[in-house]
Amino acid sequence: MRYEVNKAIPEDAKAIRKAVFVEEQGFHNEFDRTDDASLHIVAYAGDEPVGVCRIFPDRGKTWILGRLAVLKPYRGQHLGAYLVAKAEETARSHGADRLTLHAQERVEGFYKSLGYRDMGIHDQDEGCPHMWMDKPLTVGTGNKAEDQAS
Repeated sequence: MRYEVNKAIPEDAKAIRKAVFVEEQGFHNEFDRTDDASLHIVAYAGDEPVGVCRIFPDRGKTWILGRLAVLKPYRGQHLGAYLVAKAEETARSHGADRLTLHAQERVEGFYKSLGYRDMGIHDQDEGCPHMWMDKPLTVGTGNKAEDQAS
């Protein structure tokens, strides 16, 4: 498994999001201006794009994770967790100390297993129940003395 981080939304990311969110789940408003301000992370199995997510700065050191999607034949192989880990790593490398996300309520357990917590804000996105979740990101330098000082 490998991944790439892109400043512009690549065609591979568009194809995965269209397959999962538009064709499979029936969302209509999949692409937006936020795509232009995001980093797009695409996971590959060999040369085949299999999963995607995007991250972007919100306020201060908080970034937002969104549009996490894995193609159906590749689900159940921990690719979603892999993409979240790469998103966290990338956000930390850009100075983030917190990641928030707007998850479909049906996948709450997945995000909780990765350390995210319910922020208590539940709403609808195109008729689908969603919730805001967040997770503090530990920013470590690898130097114990520096880590304890921060």
